[in-house]
Amino acid sequence: MIPTSDQALANGARLLERAEIELTNLPLMSQYDDLARSWLTLASLLAEKERV
Repeated sequence: MIPTSDQALANGARLLERAEIELTNLPLMSQYDDLARSWLTLASLLAEKERV
């Protein structure tokens, strides 16, 4: 099932919050950040698709 842009945005935000918690574990923080970027990119693409 394809998420909505709001769901993808919420997932990205949740992952960014997790990244902030991992300030002392830089590799894990980076992984959370990378995953968050993917979700935020997907949210942007879905929002663009929803506008059409």
